[in-house]
Amino acid sequence: MSAGRGARGEAGAARAAHDDLADLELTPERMTALGADVVERVVAHLASLAEQPACGDTDVAALCRQLREDRAPDAASEPAALLDPFFSSWVGKSFTTPGPGYLAFIPGGGLYAAALADFIADATNRYVGVWQAAPALVQLEANVLAWFADWMGFPPSARGLLTSGGSLANFGAIVSAREKLLGPALRDGVLYTSTQAHHCIAKAAKLAGILPDRVRAIPADGSFRMRVDALSAAIATDRAAGLRPFCVASTAGTTNTGAVDPLEEIADLCAEQGLWHHVDGAYGAFFHAVPELRPLLAGLSRADSLALDPHKGLFLPYGTGALLVRDGEALRAAHAATAHYLPPTPDGDEFYDASQYGPELSRDFRGLRVWLAVKLHGAAAFRAAIAEKRALAVSAAERLARVPGLVMDAAPQLSLFAFHLAWPGATQAQCNDATAELLAAVNARQRVMLTGCLVDGRRLARICVLSFRTRAAHIDAAVQDVAEEAAAVLESHHRP
Repeated sequence: MSAGRGARGEAGAARAAHDDLADLELTPERMTALGADVVERVVAHLASLAEQPACGDTDVAALCRQLREDRAPDAASEPAALLDPFFSSWVGKSFTTPGPGYLAFIPGGGLYAAALADFIADATNRYVGVWQAAPALVQLEANVLAWFADWMGFPPSARGLLTSGGSLANFGAIVSAREKLLGPALRDGVLYTSTQAHHCIAKAAKLAGILPDRVRAIPADGSFRMRVDALSAAIATDRAAGLRPFCVASTAGTTNTGAVDPLEEIADLCAEQGLWHHVDGAYGAFFHAVPELRPLLAGLSRADSLALDPHKGLFLPYGTGALLVRDGEALRAAHAATAHYLPPTPDGDEFYDASQYGPELSRDFRGLRVWLAVKLHGAAAFRAAIAEKRALAVSAAERLARVPGLVMDAAPQLSLFAFHLAWPGATQAQCNDATAELLAAVNARQRVMLTGCLVDGRRLARICVLSFRTRAAHIDAAVQDVAEEAAAVLESHHRP
C-alpha cells in the first residue's frame, strides 16, 4: 500500500470515528430502554413518597462540594452511573415538596400527568414562541388561558401569558399598568402594596422602573389584610405632593398568614381614583375556581390584572405561572414587537401569539402540562381537590385552637393558618423561642414539615394545605404531632 493510500485510509477512519462521536441520535431500541428505566425509577420514587421523610437531610455542604464540576466530562457515562445516585441519594437531600406531609411554605404537588406532558413537549420539541410556527399547539395554550379567565370571572376581552411563576406574572402586570397609566413619566408614578405582600412585588416594581422610594407599603389590620383607610390616605398624600398614583397591588392569600386583602373595597377605591388594581393571587386565586368558595375572594373578578400560580393551586410542577389582564389590549400594547425575520403575527385577536403578550420569544411549551392534566382528570376533579384542601385546613385549625398553649393568630381564610405558643406571664421573646422549638420538634418527627415566619416581631408557625397528596390521615398526623410537641415544649418552659 502506498503512503498516500495509507494516509487517506487513516484520515477516512478518523473522519468516520469523528462522525460516530458527533452522532447524538439514539436508536429506537435504546430510547425505549432508557425511557423505561427512567419511568420505572420515577414511579418507584412517587410510590414511596408517603414513607419518605417530610424534610430530607439538607445539611449536606460536604456533598455539594463533592458534586462540584468545573469542566464538563469528555467521555460518555452509563445511565445507571447517573441515575442511581440521583434517585438513591441526591434527590432525598431536599425538602420533600411533593410529599403528602409537606405543609410548609406553599406546597406544589406536581401531577404525574404534567410530567408526561413535559416529556411529550420536550421530545416533540415544537416552537411555540410565535403562532405561525405551531398554530395548533399555541391554541392549546390559548385554551388554558381561556379556562383560567373563565374560572376567575374575567371577560372574553382578557388576555394572558403563561410564565415560569408568580414573580414574572406580577412583573408583567406592573409593566402593563405602567405603560397604560404613566407612559414615560416613570419617576412620578407611585405603586401601593401591603406590608404583608410577597417581596416579589417590590422587586417587580423596581425592574419595571418604579424605584423603592415610589413603592408604598400600606399597613395591615389585625387580620393581616391591607387597610383601605390607610391606602386612601397614602394616595391623597402622594397626589398632594404632585406625584401620580397609578397601581395598587393587593394579595389574594399572603405567604405569611394566608390573608386575603379586602379586594372589593380596594377595587372600589381604584375605580374611584383611576388606578390599576393588580391582584397577586399566586397562592389563593384558584380557590375562585370553586363556585362555593368564591365569596372568600369577593372582588377578585374585578381586578385589572391577576397573577396565578398553577404550580400551587392546580398542583402542577414548579415553573408554571400565569398572568391575566382584563384589557387584553393593554397587555399587548406593553409587549407587542416584531421583526422582519419573524413570521407575521395573526391579524386581529382571534388567534393568540404569546410573543405579543410577554417578554419571551424563545420559550418552552409550558401550556401542555396544564392542558393535558386538566383534560385527563377533568375540571371537576380539580375543583373537588381544591375544596378538600380548604376543608382539611379548617378542620386542622379548629382542632389545634383547642390545644392548651396554642394561640391562633390567623384562622384559615383559604387553606393556610398561623399560630404561636404562649402561656401566662411569657414574654414575646419566650413565646418566639418556644414556637421555634415547637416547629423544630414537629419537623424532627419527619411525618410532616412546617415552616414559620416573623410578623411584627412575633414568631408564628404556619400550616398550609395545598398538595393533592395531602389527605385527612396526613392532617390527623400533623394535628397529633403539633399537640404532643406543644405539650412537651410548654412543660420544658414551666419546669423548675
